[in-house]
Amino acid sequence: MKKRFVAGLLGVALVAGLAVGCQKQETKEEGKESYEIGISQFAEHGSLDNCREGFLAGLKKEGIVEGENLTVQYKNGQADMGVVSQISDGFVSGKVDMVCAIATPSAQSAYNAAMDTDIPVVYTAVTDPVAAELSDADGNGVGEVTGTSDQLPVKEQLEMIREILPKAKTIGIMYTTSEANSVAAIEEYKELAPEFDFEIKEVGVNNTSEVALATETLLTGIDCVSNLTDNTVVASLPGILDKANAKNIPVFGSEIEQVKIGCLAAQGIDYIALGEQTGVMAAKILKGEEKASGIPFETISEPGFYVNLEVSKNLDIKISNELMDTAVESFESIEVK
Repeated sequence: MKKRFVAGLLGVALVAGLAVGCQKQETKEEGKESYEIGISQFAEHGSLDNCREGFLAGLKKEGIVEGENLTVQYKNGQADMGVVSQISDGFVSGKVDMVCAIATPSAQSAYNAAMDTDIPVVYTAVTDPVAAELSDADGNGVGEVTGTSDQLPVKEQLEMIREILPKAKTIGIMYTTSEANSVAAIEEYKELAPEFDFEIKEVGVNNTSEVALATETLLTGIDCVSNLTDNTVVASLPGILDKANAKNIPVFGSEIEQVKIGCLAAQGIDYIALGEQTGVMAAKILKGEEKASGIPFETISEPGFYVNLEVSKNLDIKISNELMDTAVESFESIEVK
């Protein structure tokens, strides 16, 4: 009798388990399966934070909502490649459904960790996916990896600088020598600068500890600075701005957040919009509508003009009415970080 009772319980449990399995299968078929995503962000600064915010908004737009059918593990590498590697390995060993990698070093690390698994990697804020070896020359992923590029509108940036500073000759740029996106951007600047009668003075750094000394070198013999989306340099941007302002040297940014905190102006992209675009791509992969390898990386086609009028006033630099008419957004104060 006791054995029969136990067997009966096992039978009930088995039926219940089958019911749960069927229910889960039905949920999956309806596109309502729950997901777990690991977000690996290389460093903490405004543009990358905006990418993360936009990414989650893009998923929500497609019905994948944190706290409902989405669990998110968020990890920040604090610009330390050792930490970034640990984050990637942890997500892969934890068998998340997808890794979202924000910025080139995180994207490269995540792909290397996941390449022998079935975990797709979706990246954002990668300036040059081809140079980063995440994509082939046609824009297709080298494996189950895809995402969005924040390729700098270098030509438009140079054109803007020439209009604002008609007498300028030399532009200084600081970059991290190990960041593939920054190296590619420097090469594009050097290639296009002669079209606008500019020379480029480049100063490379390996990490944030070198930025202070490199800034002193950078600010010698130049007319202005053009800042990239280089993660190491952006993390130190407030200090660079302080030293540049003391010498009355204008600093041009590469996106809206840099203009908010004290860069004079930028021809840049909206990182929330870029992140949202990435989230929509990720949703298609999670739902099984596309494979990451089947989606070429995407970019935002049109840059926007952003200007900080408080900075222009402090530097006594006039922004023409024609250029102001094109501004996506202007700021009347400097945001303190």
